[in-house]
Amino acid sequence: MSKETHQHGSANWGIMAEFDDVPAVYHAAEKCRDAGFRKWDVFAPFPIHGIDEAMGLKTSHVPKVVAMMAMIGISGALLLQWWTIGVDYQIPNGGKPLFAWEAALPITFELGVLLSAFGALFGMLILNTLPMHFHPLLKKERFLRVSDDRFCIAIEAKDPKFDIDGTRSFLESIGGRNIDVVEA
Repeated sequence: MSKETHQHGSANWGIMAEFDDVPAVYHAAEKCRDAGFRKWDVFAPFPIHGIDEAMGLKTSHVPKVVAMMAMIGISGALLLQWWTIGVDYQIPNGGKPLFAWEAALPITFELGVLLSAFGALFGMLILNTLPMHFHPLLKKERFLRVSDDRFCIAIEAKDPKFDIDGTRSFLESIGGRNIDVVEA
């Protein structure tokens, strides 16, 4: 039997453990990070300040996507306005220049904001692999209390360090309780 199968023979998604409060789950996250786990997450009913540092998470790529989309919007708006007003459909107006960037600012700003908002939304969805219509943790009654008053850490079976017995004893040693195997 492989290390990722339960005694019933079905494949496991991972293992989860509950923690009593914010300091307990915060310190447990630091210990999971220091132990070298890579595929795991912390679940809480509200955001925990500094948990991303405690987990050792790298900065998100969403700001890069937003900046890239804003630059595409700005340059696209300026190029479109320059082409239509200054090149394709020239209307001389009292000796004034055919294209002035000052007059193009409102549309440039709006298109930059619009495309950066789309970049933020779709970049976040893609990078977070959303929408996820079902997650194995949702089968656990205890996990459903996370949105109310529980704090959990779940370690995936895909993690290179995952061993069902070793991971269970590790979670117990860092203060986890109600440790439960999550089937895929």
